[in-house]
Amino acid sequence: METIWYGRVHVPTPLGLAVQLGWIRDEFEADGLSVRALEDGADPSQWDSYYDHHVPNSFRQGGNAPAIWARSQGSRTRVIGLNWIDESQLVATLPDSGIRHPRELNGRRLALPSRGKMIDSARAGALRTFIVALELGGLTYKDVEFIDLPEVQPEPPGGGAALPLRPEAPAECFATSIHALIRREVDAIYLKGAAGLQLARQLRLRVIADLRDHPDPLVRSNNAAPRPLTVDQALLDQRPDIAARFLARVVAVGAWARAHPAEAVAYVARETRSNDFWVRQAYGCDVFRRLNTNLDDAAIAGLEAYKKFLLEWGFLKSDFDIWGWIDPQPLEQCRTFVLPCEA
Repeated sequence: METIWYGRVHVPTPLGLAVQLGWIRDEFEADGLSVRALEDGADPSQWDSYYDHHVPNSFRQGGNAPAIWARSQGSRTRVIGLNWIDESQLVATLPDSGIRHPRELNGRRLALPSRGKMIDSARAGALRTFIVALELGGLTYKDVEFIDLPEVQPEPPGGGAALPLRPEAPAECFATSIHALIRREVDAIYLKGAAGLQLARQLRLRVIADLRDHPDPLVRSNNAAPRPLTVDQALLDQRPDIAARFLARVVAVGAWARAHPAEAVAYVARETRSNDFWVRQAYGCDVFRRLNTNLDDAAIAGLEAYKKFLLEWGFLKSDFDIWGWIDPQPLEQCRTFVLPCEA
């Protein structure tokens, strides 16, 4: 083994902060191991490992839909940690639409993004939010019309092949939905996270539902909650010490963030390409307390709930046992390592 690979995107995760702090690199520098992001590989298709986890010696943390999909397809991965940060999950309309409550979505057109990926996590996240919002209004999916909105890939600079779309990207990933709303081709759209909330406020859209406010965590479960940290099974089998050391650095982020709240919020803002104000608005003023990594039963139950949703709505072709996917050993082993900057 010469290189440890990791995949993450523009969302708040303990892995993202551990990378920004340089802890992952520092942990393995003395071993002569290089630590690299998937997008830094020479092969552009290597980024697809964020979805299918095909790159060996790799870790991944981000939306749970790609990780769940890969496992359902037979990818040999294990979940070694979970993080749950509730984020804004918005259903938004134009201010003059006459829609002020989810019950008034009856007969309306709802935008569903479509990116044509191996697992369309953006589409699944939007659909999940709409389904829950409709239920809050006493409606079902049969009472509305879903409008497919294919995502347009950006033109590459200087010609050549199309640029790969990065999952869970910031504001640009909502552009198609917003344009359709403004052109009145749809009546309601889905927005999420700091970028989504900022757009809703700046465009003066009417937010008729924000599932972040729902009291039931299983209802709030979505692609973003919880976010699993996965590792390929071969690495775990052959070098469990590396898995435990990697995880120990990620776990350490929780204590560091609680001891350095302002710095933690700034790191999250950088990770999400946002700023401190919108981070606190979208993820909560106590987001620095939410950067823990664990395998709590409640978080696993949330993962199970979203897997069932993906299966029910055809995003998965086969089922699997969530509890059998969890491996608690690395989390137990990493407790023996000295964690940095806990005080």
